[in-house]
Amino acid sequence: MIRVLVKASTSIARAGLESLLQAHPSFRLVPESSDGYPADGPALESQPDVLLVETETLADNSAREAMDFAEAGGPVVLLVRNPAAEPVSEALRAGVKAVLSSGLRGPQVVAAIEAAAMGLVVLHGADVELLLRTSNTVSSEGSEALIEALTPREIEVLRLLAAGLGNKEIASRLAISEHTVKFHVSSIMGKLGAASRTEAVTLGIRHGLIMI
Repeated sequence: MIRVLVKASTSIARAGLESLLQAHPSFRLVPESSDGYPADGPALESQPDVLLVETETLADNSAREAMDFAEAGGPVVLLVRNPAAEPVSEALRAGVKAVLSSGLRGPQVVAAIEAAAMGLVVLHGADVELLLRTSNTVSSEGSEALIEALTPREIEVLRLLAAGLGNKEIASRLAISEHTVKFHVSSIMGKLGAASRTEAVTLGIRHGLIMI
């Protein structure tokens, strides 16, 4: 059983997606909390295995929040009006499993969710070449000096760490939960090979990721 939380730009779009999933025996819908996402501490069974978000563009708040969810380790499938016009590589670096057209047919949406739940990345054919070009660019810039490249959101968090902000202040500044901030900080330290927040900032400066 795959637990899915659905968010959409309109109530009609959300109802359509939820109706599609309810008709599929492999899915179970997860209800939203008051802020639209599961709270930090509920029981495991109330947490989604996949977050499905339908939105106009990747610049919308719902898409940015979904990318935060992805960076915290949650599989995300994003449905947007025109994927070809979107910065798909940024979403993929954030951990999103799929950025697809909101005009997809039901079986295609189902397949994308099932693939994301298994940890697979689902790409539209036109995005494959873009992803390969992005990977080659990163390699040529010497990113092997890092254990793993930081995502744009992680760089934002690292800059706020360098400014001396604590988790609560970072959460307030970025409009995310403290739980998500902790995930980002842990990921940053792991990717930089840092043993402390101070060392992470020092390494971030050394790698040119932040300036003070």
